[in-house]
Formats: sequence, structure tokens, C-alpha cells
Amino acid sequence: MEGFFVQALVLLGAAVLLLPLFQRLGLGSILGYLVAGVIVGPMGLAAIQGADRVLHFAELGVVLMLFVVGLELAPQQLWARRRQLMGMGVSQVVFSAALLTGFFLWWGEPTNAAIAIGATLALSSTAFAVQMLVETRQLGTPQGRGAFSILLFQDLAVIPLLLLLPALAGGAEGADKPNLLIGFLALAGMVLAGRYLLNPWLGWLAKLHNRELMTATALLLVLSAAALMEMLHLSMGLGAFVAGMLLANSPYREQLDTDIQPFKGLLLGLFFMAIGMTMDLRLLVQAPLDILAWGVALLALKTLVLMVIAKVSGNSWRGALLFGLLLSQGGEFAFVLFTQAGALGLLGSDDIGRLNLVVALSMAATPLLLKLVTRLWPEQRPSAALPEEPIPDNQEPQVVVAGFGRFGQIIGRILLSRNIPFTALDTNPEHIDTVRRYGNQVYFGDVTRLDLLHHAGIGHARVVVLAVDGVEDSLRAAHLILEHFPKVTLIARARDRHHAYSLLALGVQHVVRETLESSLRASQAVLTQLGLPETTAIDLVRTFREVDERLLREQVAHRDELEKLIELSARGREELQSLLSADREQE
Repeated sequence: MEGFFVQALVLLGAAVLLLPLFQRLGLGSILGYLVAGVIVGPMGLAAIQGADRVLHFAELGVVLMLFVVGLELAPQQLWARRRQLMGMGVSQVVFSAALLTGFFLWWGEPTNAAIAIGATLALSSTAFAVQMLVETRQLGTPQGRGAFSILLFQDLAVIPLLLLLPALAGGAEGADKPNLLIGFLALAGMVLAGRYLLNPWLGWLAKLHNRELMTATALLLVLSAAALMEMLHLSMGLGAFVAGMLLANSPYREQLDTDIQPFKGLLLGLFFMAIGMTMDLRLLVQAPLDILAWGVALLALKTLVLMVIAKVSGNSWRGALLFGLLLSQGGEFAFVLFTQAGALGLLGSDDIGRLNLVVALSMAATPLLLKLVTRLWPEQRPSAALPEEPIPDNQEPQVVVAGFGRFGQIIGRILLSRNIPFTALDTNPEHIDTVRRYGNQVYFGDVTRLDLLHHAGIGHARVVVLAVDGVEDSLRAAHLILEHFPKVTLIARARDRHHAYSLLALGVQHVVRETLESSLRASQAVLTQLGLPETTAIDLVRTFREVDERLLREQVAHRDELEKLIELSARGREELQSLLSADREQE
């Protein structure tokens, strides 16, 4: 336990010290993680032992990342981008593998070994590229969606590659062979379970209002899907991605995403540090020519293929170059596939060590190359990028409705009638189910959590309607919104006068008392039924509203002084009686 504690302390310390420096230099967090891993690993201070074990554990970060990506892709969205997925993905893998195989044949590698190396290096790093897109806020852009389509196809291509290696090795006995039929049945079972079991189960858990239980359930879901695929000798990431995709239309998507994010970030950082720790820098001295030539070939050939794909898709030359560099590195699956090739006798240990170093160095070189290109070739005008696809409304809502009860639903219906995008959040599972039956999009989420507010897109919203039932929750959420999102217009529902006092005291400018307008409408109807002219009834109600609103704002400063409130209320009644008497005399 003591050794584990020391290692955790070293890893966290290295990350905390180096990451701010690399981000300050504009080099990105990934390169910071890689360098931190080199420093604390066997080639540096040797403060961490067993880098391979750390890497195997940290692969959970990649699994969680693919689950989160799956949450953002509903099946209908995946089907909508099938042309990008198959066209761009197939072109990139096939042509990159062919060129790299040709290079390694020219270098002198045996034919089967060259095919294995070329096909493996054709894959890019999903973890690396997606993290770069997130850091540069490009994941939702056409270019980012095109890159992700290629990465997704590459993840799917791991399955035939796992089948290809034993065939290239002559069908070695004892090799783990994925069973595609059982894998397909397992995925079909996941789809059925997600549709008929998962959402009801999450709804039942949500009724308990236990955040820790929801977090544990999210982790159990991801790890179970990954473990099932691993048992079938398929990609763990594929299982996690499918699990996330099944929940993309779930009302609990936002909450699951928010709960998973901290674990994903920590484990993904650990994954890149582990890659840094496994880099055998001694090979740079022993075989510098091989490593340099292989690294240049990997980056140049993949960039060339990707540039052609991006240019054919309508990108500018600058955009095509950046697109190519973004996916030019080797992928995390290369470490697994090269190890498998070694076990099958396809590759020797020296080649595997060099190839692993080439992949790791290509990851380190990518952010530097991207930085160099953007510095030497600054953007003059917006790039045409890849073919535009509609961004889902809930990615950048104009309005966030927090609390989708009767009050919030009316607002939502009016917004829908004008095609104004909005995100609705609520914490009542039964309420969510009822609302969604009518075709409304509403998600499960606790609006008193700052991370969830960020994820709901409040940073893009112009207006937030705060209509949650609990007074304490309403006040906590209002405080968070006012403090962290000062530019957004906050319109808050108040359950009663004292609730309104508290909201106004916090600085909320637009407070709507939920029963006031309906009570005034009822009062107007009463007056007309008693024989008063309708215009008189309307004037009386309008006068009452104006006096009461002014009185409310005067009383805020004395909301905790009962005697002062009574005094102000009495003065307000006198003012109101005076105004109404004057109106009566004028009739």
C-alpha cells in the first residue's frame, strides 16, 4: 500500500508540475503527459516501476473516452454519417496501409511482417486525436466530425486486424481469435438490454437521488461492456462505444456524461504518462537511423493520404495539412497489435521495441508539428473544411430550461413553436418519462452542479429559465449561474414572496412569481362577474401589479426584519387604497 501511495503521489506531482507549463507554452496537455511519463519512468528518475502494468490499467481511460464519445452519437446520427464513416475511413486505412507496407518492404522486412506493420501503423490514436480536438474546441466542427468518422472506422478495423495477424503468421496455434458471430450476438444483446432494461433501471436509481450510486452504475455499465468484448477477444473500446451510443437518446445522458468525465480525464492522462514511461530511449542511440526513417515515413505517408482525402472533401490546402497531421501518429492499439504479432512470431523483440518507440514519438511530434504549421501558416480566412452537417440543437442551445414541470413545459412549447433550440433539465424520472412521450427532449440532471451546467451548454445560451421546485435548489443554482455565467440572462420562478426576496437579494433581475399572474387573471374575472366594466377591472389589476412589484423590491433589503416588512406592507396597502379610490372618483 505504501508503494502504491508513493507512486500515485509521484504521478500526480509530475502531472501537476508539467501540465501547466506545456499548456502555457501552447504545446497541449498530451505532450506534457508524455514528457512527465518519460521523466518519472525507467529512462528518467525511475520513480515508477512496472510501466507495462500501469499502461494496461490506464487503457481504461481510452475505454471511458469512447463511452463518452458514444453518448454524443445517437444511432440515427451514426447512420447519417455512414458515407463519411465508410468512404473516408476505408480510404484512409487502405491507402495508408498500402503505402506503409510498401515502405517496410523496401526497407527489407519480410512480406508478412511488412503487411502487419503497415496495417497496424495505418491506425491513428483515438485518445490522442479526440483529446486534441476537445482542447482546440473542434470536435463539433465539420473537420472534427470528419476526423472522428475516420477514427471510428479505425476502431472497427481492429477486429479484422486481430484476425489478420494469425493468418499472416500461418495460423499459429494458441492465438486468441475473435469469434465474430458471438461478438455480433453480444452486441445485439446489448442493444436489446439498452432499449428495454437500461433506461427503466436508471430511472429507478434516479428516484433514490443518490449521486454516488448513479456514478457507480455508470462505471459498472462501461466496464461491463468493455469486459464482455475483451472476453470475446474483441476491442474493449468497441463495447464501451456501443454502450454509450445506446444511451445517446436517454434522458440520463447528461448525468452519465458528467459523472464519467472526472474518471475519464484522470485515466486518460495516466494512459499518456504510461506511454511515456514505456518509451525505451536507449533505442535512439542503438538504432537512430531506423527509428528516424520509420517515424518520418509514418508521419509523411499518413499525412499525404489524409491530405488527399481532406482536399477531395473540399478543404483548403492549409486545412487539409492540419487535418492530415492531426491523424498522422500511430495509435494506442499498435502496442496491443505489435505485442500480439510478437507472440505469433511475426515480429522480433527488437523490431517491436523500435516500433513502439516510433508510435510514442509520433504522438509526441504531432502537437509540435500542428503548432509549427499554425505558426508558420496562419489562417487568413475560415477554411471550407469538410462537408457541413447539422449540429444537434442541444449542442449550443439558445435557452436552458432548468426544471421542466408545468411552468417549464409551457416555455418549452413556445420555444418549439418558434424552432428555438433549448436544453431542458429535470430531476424527476417519472416526470421525464411523461414529457418524453409527447416528443419533448428533456434530460435528467441536477442543476445545482456546476459541471452539469457547463455540459448542458449554458455557456452558449442567451437565457436560462430557472424553474426547479425546491427553493434551496433554486437558490443554489441561481448563485452558480450568476457567479460563473454573468453574461447569461437569468429568469427565475419564485414559489412565493419569500422565495422572490431571496432571488432578488442574490441579484436575479427577472423574478416571476408562479401564482401571481394566474391570481391576477382570476381577480379580474371576479371583478367583471360582480358587474364592473372590463376596462375598470383591467386597470385595477394593472395598478395592483405595479404597486406590489415596487413593494416587493423595497422589502428585499428588510426581508429578515418582520416589523419592517409589516410596516412596508401597511404602507403599500394605504398607497393601493389611495390609488384605487382616486380611480373610483374618476369613474
